[in-house]
Amino acid sequence: MMYKRGLLNPDKERSKSANVVGETMKLNPHGDQAIYETLVRMTRGNEALLHPYIDSKGNFGKQYSSKMHFAAPRYTEVKLEKICAELFRDIDKETVDFVPNYDNTMQEPTLLPATFPTVLVNSNTGIAVSMASNVCPFNLEEVCETAIALMKDPQYDILSTLKGPDFPGGGFMLYDEAELSKIYETGRGSVRLRCKYNYDSAARCIEVTEIPYTTTIEAIIDKIVELVKAGKIREISYIRDETDIDGLKIAIDLKKGTDPDKLMQKLYKLTPLQDTYSCNFNILIAGTPRVMGVREILTEWTAFREECVQRRTYYDLTKKKEKLHLLEALSKILLDIDKAIRIIRETEIEADVVPNLMIGFGIDEIQAEYVAEIKLRNINKQYILRRVEEVDQLRKDIEEMEDILRDKKKIRKIIVNELRDVVKNYAQPRKTLFYYQSDVDDGEEIDDTPDYPVNIFVSDSGYFKKITPQSLRMSSEHKLKEGDFISQSFEATNKTELVFFSDKAQAYKSRASAFDDTKASVMGDYIPAKLSFDEGENLKTLVPTTDYSGYIVFFFENGKAAKVPMKSYETKTNRKKLAKAYSEKSPLIAALFVGEDSDVILRTSSGHALLFNTGMILPKSTRDSQGVQVINLRKNATLASAETVAPEQLEQLEKYRSKSVPAAGKPAKDLGDTNQLTF
Repeated sequence: MMYKRGLLNPDKERSKSANVVGETMKLNPHGDQAIYETLVRMTRGNEALLHPYIDSKGNFGKQYSSKMHFAAPRYTEVKLEKICAELFRDIDKETVDFVPNYDNTMQEPTLLPATFPTVLVNSNTGIAVSMASNVCPFNLEEVCETAIALMKDPQYDILSTLKGPDFPGGGFMLYDEAELSKIYETGRGSVRLRCKYNYDSAARCIEVTEIPYTTTIEAIIDKIVELVKAGKIREISYIRDETDIDGLKIAIDLKKGTDPDKLMQKLYKLTPLQDTYSCNFNILIAGTPRVMGVREILTEWTAFREECVQRRTYYDLTKKKEKLHLLEALSKILLDIDKAIRIIRETEIEADVVPNLMIGFGIDEIQAEYVAEIKLRNINKQYILRRVEEVDQLRKDIEEMEDILRDKKKIRKIIVNELRDVVKNYAQPRKTLFYYQSDVDDGEEIDDTPDYPVNIFVSDSGYFKKITPQSLRMSSEHKLKEGDFISQSFEATNKTELVFFSDKAQAYKSRASAFDDTKASVMGDYIPAKLSFDEGENLKTLVPTTDYSGYIVFFFENGKAAKVPMKSYETKTNRKKLAKAYSEKSPLIAALFVGEDSDVILRTSSGHALLFNTGMILPKSTRDSQGVQVINLRKNATLASAETVAPEQLEQLEKYRSKSVPAAGKPAKDLGDTNQLTF
């Protein structure tokens, strides 16, 4: 309807979108909102198409934003872009079929006689209800050059000119030649897209300026915020949308010491800053949907375009033949103008003028009608001679057109010339650039956690603090709940792995970096809440490790002990919770980490104690092993505590060690009743 209203004319002013929507409803009343949304997507302002069809004025929203809504049609103005001249080229010359509209009051074309393969240049999503289609856009120049090459050689290597999809939003695409070949041949496959960014080192800010075509600004920001809140990304201090009249921009402020490139690699894996576009080239051919590759699409388009050129040529040929037929009558009149005037003047009845001219000059009725309608002022030799001069050119044109209709090669030559004109007039540089597999790290995720020394403190009631040495030097004393006390403290690093053992025989894995640096003057993180312990579950002990070397020795109330390698708690996946971390047969009294075998002192509720070396216990690979009896208990007595003995304490205790205690390294089962020692 915009074409019929003359909105392709460059001198024509833009029209209100509401008027265009109203006129379009005369063709098919889909509803004004649906029509307007379609119009919006085709505008230059919306930035959804590589080559917009509509020149727009006003707010038409943005394809890359879900919150930037377009204005109502009464406020916006539109007209057709210059490239639309290629869509409507010769549409009035019967190049395509026309059908009645919904109420049979107008005629509408079934297709537009586009001079280039528009289906591949601008993206298309969906072709009907319950009929999926996803055609990615390609660069106009590359498409045209490929179409030309395929006309010359059907086996042409498409990849040599059609490098890959080209999206309006720019960004980068992984160049995967095997996947592109699959898409070009079958019409199905996917391409991986990622954003374009630059880093402002002075402001410590990453500026994302181009994003994948498949996502929006809001989706990216929401995902990053979610990851920051979940503690999965700790390098970002603030993120904001700085999109304005100059274009898209997402600003990400980084914490001090963060490597921007490593952070972006992490964001590519966790957020829509890297996304996948799935291709499904489902296209209607003669009203029937077909999934086709690029080669087949261009072949079908070439056949369609050949028919358009053929029909246009036939139309022009018919018109020129009709004109030649009329001008041949003028040639005969030129021989005797006075005779023609005399016949007209001497004919008494108007209806007899045409028959008398036919008789007088030997011409048919159509020619006679044409002669009779010539104005009196044009019945002069100069006018007639000027018109007759066209005869030779017309005969030459007719001969050329008939030759074109007989020769398919000449039709294709016309198509090729038109494609080259399109490239010359409308081609633009590629927006989506490529990155290659060598630039992609698909292996293990790079550990870019900042590493620095920390002090870890755990209170008896389950509060956790991670304090840097500098902060610890400036702190006075720990803030604790009434009756609480620091039960464990370690010197570690920010990359240290932490294994928290609960009183329900479960282990929870985390890292020091998952906790914020804090001060001694704050309560710290409550572990059961931070790690989502089960209801009623409490922290029993914490074991820090960097490489899961060494052992952890579990001491139970019944006097048994189990020595389990720390490797048993190392997992290849990112499992955070391990069930059956130790035996539940008897309540756990203590869990001691031993890097190397060391001396441990056990105390019972009956006042007895045992000093022995952990080397006497054989390790068990099963985490929930019941262990071996290391101390025989008196009736109704239980194991009360287990502590490692510091080297300075060992000398004082040596005189109390039982002489019958086996040397370190012998199995615990050799211990007998004489192993008990009372202080």
